[in-house]
Amino acid sequence: MEAFLVSLSSIAVAEMGDRTQLLSLVLAARFRRPWPIAAGVLCATLASHVLAGLIGAWFGRQLRPQLLDAAVGLSMIAMSLWTLKPDQLQSESPQGGNASAFAATLVAFFVAEIGDKTQIATLALAAGYPSLLAVVSGSTCGMLAANLPVIFLGHAFAHRLPLRALHYAAAGLFLLLGLVFIVRALQHWS
Repeated sequence: MEAFLVSLSSIAVAEMGDRTQLLSLVLAARFRRPWPIAAGVLCATLASHVLAGLIGAWFGRQLRPQLLDAAVGLSMIAMSLWTLKPDQLQSESPQGGNASAFAATLVAFFVAEIGDKTQIATLALAAGYPSLLAVVSGSTCGMLAANLPVIFLGHAFAHRLPLRALHYAAAGLFLLLGLVFIVRALQHWS
């Protein structure tokens, strides 16, 4: 349950103001069809986070516990610093104007998620926790928790979010998680 809750909360907070959340806003404004967009976000997130989780779990099995905890701790601290730099969407609208809302969302969201901080956080969490299902479920639910309000409520909701405060909260959460894993690593070496 810890892996699920940590994944859910860290991904949900980290996603606020992230480029994929901004992409959700653009897609919602362009297509005005929230259900296919939500389904596209869900499928793209599952694909991305399952892939990241499998890679993270593989790394988790390859490393000794103290080295694994230290690596996860340092990556969480790096995520903390990365979270302080707000993302910007590079394109105002997705390509392929005739594509359905679902297909456009699936492709655009999957591509935008490659190398994104939420995908890397999922990888690190999957390396640090033994339950891949709990990590992927939590990270996917966290992604949906952050994106569904934007998809369904659009611009009216997105402009009311205190993004700076959310970035600081996400950075603090990643820093705290990093310190927890580093303390665990130090305990292994003791």
